[in-house]
Formats: sequence, structure tokens, C-alpha cells
Amino acid sequence: MSDQAAFAEKGGLVAYGADTRALVRQLGILVDKVLRGPKPGDLPVQEPTTFDLVINAKAAKTMGLTIPPSVLLRADRVIE
Repeated sequence: MSDQAAFAEKGGLVAYGADTRALVRQLGILVDKVLRGPKPGDLPVQEPTTFDLVINAKAAKTMGLTIPPSVLLRADRVIE
């Protein structure tokens, strides 16, 4: 298990972590704010708000595991 979707894409079983695209967008907004004047220490700490669950069903099958349908339905992406 990893927090990076690339892990599951390259053969890992499951990846669950913050949505990288959303993090990059947040970073851009923060950089813009800093460039406009406020000190970085004066800005509030922001946490990720969206997360991705990627399941590699092919890897699960290779390991002899059965992923419950309820988990597959919650996944943002299932790799067949």
C-alpha cells in the first residue's frame, strides 16, 4: 500500500492518498498569495481535502486476494 497512485499503476495493490492535482492547485494559490505580500508564516496551514483510492485488481488476483465489491465501488479507479 502507498499514498501515490503511481504505485498501484506500476503493480502495487492499493494506493490511497491526497489528490496530487488538487495539492498542486493549492500550492499555486499559496505561492500567488506569498508573491502578493503576506509572509508564509502568516498564512494558515491547509490540509488536503480530496483523496484518491486506486485499486489494482490485477495485482489482487495475482496474489489470490478478493477485493470486496463495496471497496471496489468506493475506489476512484480500479486497474483491471
